[in-house]
Amino acid sequence: MMERGLAVDFARVTEAAALAAARWLGRGDKNSTDDAAVTAMRTIFDTIDIDGTIVIGEGEMDEAPMLYIGEKVGSGKGPKVDIAVDPVEGTEIVSKGLTGAIAVMAVAETGCLLHAPDMYMNKIAVGPGAAGAIYLDAPVRVNLCNISKALGKSISDLTVVILDRPRHEQLIEEVREAGARIKLISDGDVAPAVATAFPESGVDVMMGIGGAPEGVLAAAALKALGGEIQGRLAPKTEEEVARAQKMGLSDINKLLDMDDFVKGEDVIFVASGITDSSLLKGVVMTNTGAVTHSVIIRGKTGTIRFIEAIHSFEKKPQWKKIAETL
Repeated sequence: MMERGLAVDFARVTEAAALAAARWLGRGDKNSTDDAAVTAMRTIFDTIDIDGTIVIGEGEMDEAPMLYIGEKVGSGKGPKVDIAVDPVEGTEIVSKGLTGAIAVMAVAETGCLLHAPDMYMNKIAVGPGAAGAIYLDAPVRVNLCNISKALGKSISDLTVVILDRPRHEQLIEEVREAGARIKLISDGDVAPAVATAFPESGVDVMMGIGGAPEGVLAAAALKALGGEIQGRLAPKTEEEVARAQKMGLSDINKLLDMDDFVKGEDVIFVASGITDSSLLKGVVMTNTGAVTHSVIIRGKTGTIRFIEAIHSFEKKPQWKKIAETL
């Protein structure tokens, strides 16, 4: 069992990544943005009393400098946990200075997070008001009709978030024909998937093909919040099929539900905004430090905490180092 105090420690991890990545806002360098956030995350992980294993991270060992799949993090003295991380969900967003980038992670007891390979997944996600009303294989119009009934809204008042990709031309057309509103995003579908659980976000459903690891991250939050996500892997090559099977997903065509993504309730989801999104405010640099905005969602209790942290670089020079030199 994870102590509730760990949740705040995990927020320090995503805060550090957000601070480091924010320094690269609009500078057109995706790799440096990601490297800075990865290094910052790893630095703070070392201060936390957990025996953690990265199950979703920055690639395989020898393909990524840090936070690779299978890497051990933490002091090794605390509970054994599996960790899914995305130091910058939306590196392209940050490099172009756009909205929607977050630093995000999910933590659960060992064996409770789906070990999703880095490949595409077809997904549909909704908040608690429409949980039980979706079916990935149903026609778009049927899903939107069922969601509208569950939420007590007309289809014309629903907002559907979709990644702006050529592969979604047919999906976009079907949503338009059904009469729903569409918000196209350039990258980063974790934040809008989680935002479906917050009515004030204005997001009712997220649909389309995105990253499988991002599906696990979103599922961790939605399970804690009472929402729902369904998915199915969409491998592009035989090599990807073999890789998924090696990671334990023997049935590539299986429709994955909430219990496939996250087992049990002892899961913690944490995210910090890098740029403004439907879920969080982005990092704001001040003359003495920075302000970060984060959310902590604890599955065991259902508690949601939004944290606005003011970081003083004068009193905590380590944060200045994270923000400026990583």
